[in-house]
Amino acid sequence: MAGIPEATTRPQTAGPGHRTPLTQRMFGTQPIGYVFAGPYFIFWLALFAFPLGFALWMSLHDWFFAAPGAQVDRPFVGLDNYTSVIGDPDVRRAALNVVIFIAINVPLTVVVSMVLAYALNQALPLRTFFRAAYYVPYVTASVAMIAVWLWLFARDGLVNQVLGPVAPDPSWLVNRVWAMPIIALFATWKQLGFYVLLYLAAMQNVPEELYEAAKVDGAGVVRRFLAVTVPGVRSATTLVVILATIVGANFFTEPYLLTGGGGPNGASVSPVLLMYREGIEQGDAGYGAAIGVLLAVVVMTLSAINQFILEDRER
Repeated sequence: MAGIPEATTRPQTAGPGHRTPLTQRMFGTQPIGYVFAGPYFIFWLALFAFPLGFALWMSLHDWFFAAPGAQVDRPFVGLDNYTSVIGDPDVRRAALNVVIFIAINVPLTVVVSMVLAYALNQALPLRTFFRAAYYVPYVTASVAMIAVWLWLFARDGLVNQVLGPVAPDPSWLVNRVWAMPIIALFATWKQLGFYVLLYLAAMQNVPEELYEAAKVDGAGVVRRFLAVTVPGVRSATTLVVILATIVGANFFTEPYLLTGGGGPNGASVSPVLLMYREGIEQGDAGYGAAIGVLLAVVVMTLSAINQFILEDRER
């Protein structure tokens, strides 16, 4: 009506003397978010932060296991455990094995999983079957998969029977040269389905128009893959590289079962296997904890470097 002024809604602003409530300053305007994040935060504290902090404390003491309830002295030794770890030739050999493992596993994982995901993203016959088939090794118990590889690469295994006189002597898993590459190949094959799944998910976000435009410009299958797919899944590649690096630095089951605990003569030993051997089998938990803390620092550093390099290329 003409005689009634139109009501307007204006945002209320705080006056000069108005103070925001303490709870709002601490938790913001939507504190419900903390309720949803709380369970994961508790999970992170219980399974990541506390174990890492306790391992750091153990590494600074002459820590060893004792009977429940027993009162024993575990004196503070400072950085002695770290000095011993750095000077240990077994640790240096394990670090070299990690470098060999990552140098084989990470590039192979990125290339093979991306190519397979690209192929499985096309309209192929039995595409669903092949997608599931590549994922089966990832969800199958490592012990069962290792039994298959032991049968393949044993002295009288299938691979040696096929190769005949060309087969290496000593055989693959007891050979100082071939033990680590075989372990890296096993880990690549075992984890491949997971990384293929990551790339498949990333490829769904690559616009189909880019492929059509490249095809109109005369680009073939390989060119479209290199010019469209590879840049389009770069964020997934960052994730794959970081995850593969973390897996490579923490491998344990493979040398423990494939090569009988890091043989031959430590040629396939890993830092985690050394940590288990020193901390659990030998009872020197402080020394084992020092290996674990150094490994965690190295892995986090490598992951940060990988992420920085790959994200810098995106820019």
